[in-house]
Amino acid sequence: MSISFERALGIHEQAVNVRVKRAEVLANNLANADTPGFKARDIDFRAALQNAMNPEQGLPMSKTNANHIGPGNSNDMDMLYRNPSQPSIDGNTVDTQVEMANYLKNSMDYEASFQFLNSKFKGLTNAIRGE
Repeated sequence: MSISFERALGIHEQAVNVRVKRAEVLANNLANADTPGFKARDIDFRAALQNAMNPEQGLPMSKTNANHIGPGNSNDMDMLYRNPSQPSIDGNTVDTQVEMANYLKNSMDYEASFQFLNSKFKGLTNAIRGE
């Protein structure tokens, strides 16, 4: 009987990957907190996780010309602009307190998924050893 990592790990592998992408987006927002005109963005976690689990779902796309860009893996589909509670005069929509809170929550969720994956791998290792 073979081990299926997809069945053994569930959605947590994809969740960790989406959390990493979200951490990058939130860190980028924080890095641009003082950039005039910068628009804060975030990832729709549910949609991104759904796309990661079922990449074949979505709109079917094809190229009608060799110079067109192929459908590929569009990470922008799950990106959203954040609606600021109080935009700054220079057009920047980053609220550092909101971004820091979201970054911290995302980090905790990442750690939880990572710990779950770690325990799954320990269980699989013990099963392989016959323990």
